[in-house]
Amino acid sequence: QVQLVESGGGLVQPGGSLRLSCAASGVIFRINAMRWYRRAPGKGRELVAAIPSGGSSNYADSVKGRFTISRDNAKNTMYLQMNSLKPEDTAVYYCNADVYLYPSSGNALAYWGQGTQVTVSP
Repeated sequence: QVQLVESGGGLVQPGGSLRLSCAASGVIFRINAMRWYRRAPGKGRELVAAIPSGGSSNYADSVKGRFTISRDNAKNTMYLQMNSLKPEDTAVYYCNADVYLYPSSGNALAYWGQGTQVTVSP
């Protein structure tokens, strides 16, 4: 019913930048919170950044001051601007969204994208 599609990953040198996008489509009445997660090789899933439908965003300590999360509600799209990238940022990045499908929906449903690979290497 709802699809989340990430894009913008790739290979970048340390100190470089990338901008990830997450576009939501399908049966959508309203999107509540949206989040970026990542999973590095051999590690568990980590919450990178979150942005509510209103209010301030929050970030993992490891990315504060380097990453910026934003969203365009008219386009049902979320972004992650990643600057000053480090090798330890290498991971598959996933977007996650809490979606109300209909005006009468009592609860938001959680949806995930398929992930996009970010590799930071000389």
